[in-house]
Amino acid sequence: MIDRRALLAGLAAVPMLGAARALAAEKEAAFEGVRRLDPELDRIVSVDARVDVLGRGYRWAEGPVWLPSEDCLLFGDPGNNIIHRWREGQGISTFLSPSGHPLPVPPSISEPGLNGIALDGKGGLVGANSGSRSIDCIDLATMQRTTLVDRFEGKRFNSPNDLCIASSGAIYFTDPTYGLAGGDDSPLRELAWCGLYRLSPDGKVALFDRTHRRPNGVALSPDEKTLYLALSDEKEPEVLAYALDAKGMPTGQRRFRDMRPQYDAGLPGLPDGIKVSPRGDVFATGPGGVHVCSADGRLLGIIGTGKPVANCALGSKGRLFMTSFDRLAVVTLKQT
Repeated sequence: MIDRRALLAGLAAVPMLGAARALAAEKEAAFEGVRRLDPELDRIVSVDARVDVLGRGYRWAEGPVWLPSEDCLLFGDPGNNIIHRWREGQGISTFLSPSGHPLPVPPSISEPGLNGIALDGKGGLVGANSGSRSIDCIDLATMQRTTLVDRFEGKRFNSPNDLCIASSGAIYFTDPTYGLAGGDDSPLRELAWCGLYRLSPDGKVALFDRTHRRPNGVALSPDEKTLYLALSDEKEPEVLAYALDAKGMPTGQRRFRDMRPQYDAGLPGLPDGIKVSPRGDVFATGPGGVHVCSADGRLLGIIGTGKPVANCALGSKGRLFMTSFDRLAVVTLKQT
């Protein structure tokens, strides 16, 4: 979570960064709107599209998902252990509190609420429970909660952060240490790595990758042949792409998007949440806002809110909703 003080500290750490460049980078950090970097962006969003703020005052807004059956957006505030609901004409209300760890929350847990959330297609809201260190499913009709998994080979997860669901029902999820007080040094840790996992419909958990420090946002391509992974790592600010076989298992890995230029320029944020449109366009949050990319990895433009953007969701009427630090924002796209 990068505030202005952290941004300026980061600017001071960049080698050979003079006063003029520091001022330019700080101006960039406050950018709000659509920045066109490739003419192809014009088919997705207009450069004069307006970014509107729908709500403010959150500790760290996260994990948005559009709920078609209720014509509303759900989004979380993991630090405050709440899932909020936004509905056009009605504004924002509390949908679920506590959303993750039951009250009272022990001091060893720093982010007790649900983080990334997704719909399973069967009336369930599946969430990465940072507080209870599990993947949960909430029946939206009864609000009854079921723990789908909380361990790998008998050891508790760190604090599941984000997830996506394949058409088969398989769940891909990440497990960094953000939800634990003390992070990597938390005495609660039972796993020596921060992993990327696949939970199959029969309940079996497979470890996809354990080599990255900060695995975060995940998303599938429309044909489900590619799994995208964001690395919220100041040493490795990238989005990776894993090639998947017919069983949904990895056969290869490549760098999809390198966000070092924006990070080194001092723009606020790190690679975090990812969403993919039905056409295959990738909306990956990162330094400066939402990086709008073509399916082949070209950066077409950046949508900025003036604050770090944690995650985003595609909703009705061509809207892209963005959970951005202490606020919920939205911009209307031409097509998705």
